[in-house]
Order: sequence, then structure tokens, then C-alpha cells
Amino acid sequence: MKFLRQQLVGSWYRSDVDQQGCVHTEYAQVLDDGSYEFSFSVHDQQGEIVQQSLELGDWGLVGDIHFTIAKAEYIDNEMYASDLADPDNYHAYKVLELNEQIFKYQHIVSEEVFILRRVIDKIAHC
Repeated sequence: MKFLRQQLVGSWYRSDVDQQGCVHTEYAQVLDDGSYEFSFSVHDQQGEIVQQSLELGDWGLVGDIHFTIAKAEYIDNEMYASDLADPDNYHAYKVLELNEQIFKYQHIVSEEVFILRRVIDKIAHC
């Protein structure tokens, strides 16, 4: 199946609860220029942030393959450049579904499936 690159541009969100009851959230900003900004956070059962990071990099979509290249990460407001020789900074995914509301994809290696929902910027017609 072939998906259009423009379909992926925008803001996306997902939230999952792990076995310990911690909430993992991801906010993805996918830009038309091929760059991305992913914000990850983990909240404990009391709602306190226990981990937070921001990842910057490049992305692409070819047919049904989505890929990311991590180039930098912010942890505790400090930037760390990614080691571009480290294969863990490169990821490829098979796109399972992509439309106006849902982006569902599967990691090529781990086979883990992720489902993100589009963030609507304008709710009213004001």
C-alpha cells in the first residue's frame, strides 16, 4: 500500500499505561521540511512526571515505510547530540494505517505496534 508523505505532516499524540500503572505519552510534531520533534514523558500513578525527554531528527515516508533518524535529545533541559554512527538512532516502520485521524505503524525489527491520533489545532470556526 502507498501512503502520501503529506498525510503524515502535523501533530500526533498517543498515551499508554504500563503494567505498573505509569502513563507514557508521546507528542509528535512532524514537519513538512522532513524534521520532527518527539516529546516523551512518563507520569507515575500520582500524576508526577518521573521521566521526560525531547528528541529531534529527520523523518521520511516512502510507500508504506516510515523512517526516523534521531539527531539530538534534550534531557532535563540539556541538549545531547546523537551519535549518528549508533544504529539505535535509526528506525524503520511499516505503516499499517494512515488517515486524517490515525497513524498506525509497526517497527520493522521489534514488531511493536504504535497508534497515534492526530491533534486538532483548530476546534472552532472562530
